[in-house]
Amino acid sequence: MLARHSTPLLVAALAILPAGTAQAGVRQPVVVSQKPVANTPHVLDGIVNAIALVGGTVVVGGNFSAVSDAGGDEQLPRENLFAYDLRTGKVLPDFAPSMSGTVYALAAGADGTVYVGGSFDFPGRALVRMSLADGSTVSSFNAPAYGGDVSALVRQGDKIYVGGDFIQIGSTPRTALARIDAATGAVDPAFTITPGNPRGIGIKVYAMAAIPDRLAIDGSFTTVDGLRRPQVALIDLARNRVADWRTEVYAPSCKAVFPWYVRGLDFSPDGKYFVVVTTGGPAPRTGKLCDSAARFETYSRGEDIQPTWVNLTGGDSLYSVAVTSAAVYVGGHLRWLDNPKGSDTAGPGAVPRQGIGAIHPTTGKALSWNPTRTRGIGVKAFLTTKSGLLVGSDTTQLGHEYHARIGMFPLP
Repeated sequence: MLARHSTPLLVAALAILPAGTAQAGVRQPVVVSQKPVANTPHVLDGIVNAIALVGGTVVVGGNFSAVSDAGGDEQLPRENLFAYDLRTGKVLPDFAPSMSGTVYALAAGADGTVYVGGSFDFPGRALVRMSLADGSTVSSFNAPAYGGDVSALVRQGDKIYVGGDFIQIGSTPRTALARIDAATGAVDPAFTITPGNPRGIGIKVYAMAAIPDRLAIDGSFTTVDGLRRPQVALIDLARNRVADWRTEVYAPSCKAVFPWYVRGLDFSPDGKYFVVVTTGGPAPRTGKLCDSAARFETYSRGEDIQPTWVNLTGGDSLYSVAVTSAAVYVGGHLRWLDNPKGSDTAGPGAVPRQGIGAIHPTTGKALSWNPTRTRGIGVKAFLTTKSGLLVGSDTTQLGHEYHARIGMFPLP
């Protein structure tokens, strides 16, 4: 276990862990404050990959072993999953399940429950529903994933969309993507959308976001249901089929160590557009969207959809994005935004944005919001709420203050 002020865990393999899963952004009318709230707890080692809000309770998942209350010195054992009260910041004492592997994805459930996805074998296999009252599993929900992990979860009413690199949910074959019943975990036979033709070793749905009639997915695929969709696709949920929307901007390769490089996406609150963020390595003046954020219009149609705008970091990865009415928040281990000509350098017009930044939803240019965070691997989880922006990462400095791996910027 790492001490409270120890060096963040910098394991190279974590650089491609999932950034979590997004619902459509919250209609925050203004940009959040640059000063974090004082009462969030601290995650004392490892990394935070996912955040969910269940009523007034924040659930946090990742790869860690201990947490503490804000202002408290007691180390509380928590194996990859814990919860705390959003208002007070106090860690829930009775929710302390022992997860045998990394938690990658969370989704709020009904009746004080949360869905948990990851690489664990116990409790369950990669996907369980848990009670926040005592950390027990809900026995009526049964959806074990086989052949791989669960990387992303989106709940819509009585259905849950599950993404990862699995090959089966329960007894039903499903490659990397499934829709299941939120109460029982039964696989929906009407939803058979299948990603294929991988970039790299295997098929993986890495991140997802949803609005009522569209599901956006990204990952290592280049086809979905046999239709060409390089790394990003939209699913028409009204018809249970791949939408007539295709972009080729993620077809070119970035650095060889990133055979696929799209990492996160989120819809705007009105669902009219979504923003995609990537890693990939510097690619100045090539036209490639390596290390970038890009806006796409949801209801454009055709086979050569172009982004409305692109913001390039100049060589630093972006892993997470959260869209509100006022801002597009991006997180990773960036050093700059507005940096199309940079190559691990600040090119002409670049603005410093250490570890976290915000982009104007319409212009695509960096906003003045610049709280900074220690870069580390990067921000792997955002969650927008009616009261602010929750941030999960692997480092301990956020907004020039000590906030270990979890923090929140409030609305002013």
